[in-house]
Amino acid sequence: MSAKEIENSILKKHADKIKWESQPSKKQLPGLNEETVKTFVEKANAVGRLEFRYENIENTLQKLGLIENGQLLNAAEVLFSEENSLEVQLAIFAGKDKLTFLDIKTLRGNVFDLLDEMELYITKHMKWRVKFGKLEREEIPEIPVRAIREALVNSVCHRDYWVPKGNEIAIFKNRVEIYNPGDFPEGLTPQDFIEGRERSVLRNPLIAQTLFLSKDVEKWGSGLKRIYEECLENRVSVEFWMLKTGFTVVFYRQEDDESISVSGEDVIEYLNEEIKEYVSKHINRGANEYVNKLHNYIIENPGHNASSIADALDIPLRSTERWIRELKDESKIEFIGSKRAGGYYSKRDATSSEEVNEVVNGDVKRMYNYIKNNHGHKATAIAEALDIPLRTVERWIRKLKSEEKIEFIGNKKTGGYYPKERSNSDE
Repeated sequence: MSAKEIENSILKKHADKIKWESQPSKKQLPGLNEETVKTFVEKANAVGRLEFRYENIENTLQKLGLIENGQLLNAAEVLFSEENSLEVQLAIFAGKDKLTFLDIKTLRGNVFDLLDEMELYITKHMKWRVKFGKLEREEIPEIPVRAIREALVNSVCHRDYWVPKGNEIAIFKNRVEIYNPGDFPEGLTPQDFIEGRERSVLRNPLIAQTLFLSKDVEKWGSGLKRIYEECLENRVSVEFWMLKTGFTVVFYRQEDDESISVSGEDVIEYLNEEIKEYVSKHINRGANEYVNKLHNYIIENPGHNASSIADALDIPLRSTERWIRELKDESKIEFIGSKRAGGYYSKRDATSSEEVNEVVNGDVKRMYNYIKNNHGHKATAIAEALDIPLRTVERWIRKLKSEEKIEFIGNKKTGGYYPKERSNSDE
């Protein structure tokens, strides 16, 4: 027996005892983001995969199996703490190799936020085809977004957290690679899972189970099969590389075809004169009333995404998206927050004092004024009072704290946010 075979035999024998995610974390409960835990529970409740409601962070983690003998496990750390060992390196390269890069960055954070940020990074830097039919345009990504999301979820579920090397996203001229450290299950191949012959082999069952409850994992053992089928349906070539250091999903980027391949505002340059004239008339005459109606709705109901706006106003989603683009081009509205939890807000002139204007604007200013007038509220209470998505409120709170405008006073259960200036004005 070789040294490697002996090592593998020992690891298999004690696999359950030495799983990284099951080891005690150095973090304590205060080191976790309670709002992220609450958001997870709310989502898991909404999709019908979690029966209990949120009471407090300790009880929740106990029920999820993320606390053992009174200690947090490593799984809880990467799922619900911004400061953990999970790191993702992202890069865009000029050609088909790694000789010249156009952009490079490193991300850190909890699993849920990183999944959103990685997806946004890829979709923002890939091409979208524009197809026209019945005078409506449809934007189609060169790689199916569902397949990308599935590959990203797999990369955090199945990575080897004992290995210090981080996950990687590499965007080349001809392909996109999503890499995670950690060997593929011994004796198996990706084809075994694509064809449905094998059951899921979980390296990190606690992390995978948590993502399953929030429906970030659709169902067990279906990840590679879903990626393959999405790409097959959309005629995108995909490969699965079993490397010595880890596993990589490779999406090959499509060449331009008879469809128009552009992004954003460049689309109008490819329209023929007949369609240009129609679109101009449609927007300038027939749609002005609805554009104004949509703008007023966003002013009065900030934080909604395009689909919920379309439902509320009973307007087709494509028309809503087109008019949203017009309002964005005119700098009347902006999208704030992550792709999953964010929404549209009106860009309004700030009217508060010069001191606040230096730090915040728009709805951030409104939240700041709320905290000044309502001392001691938590993020959830602020989100409910202002009707703003919780994750958006959390991000704005971090901004105000970094600018030393507000502070959290008290313990996690009974404390809340206060304006820092109150110590000078209230005493």
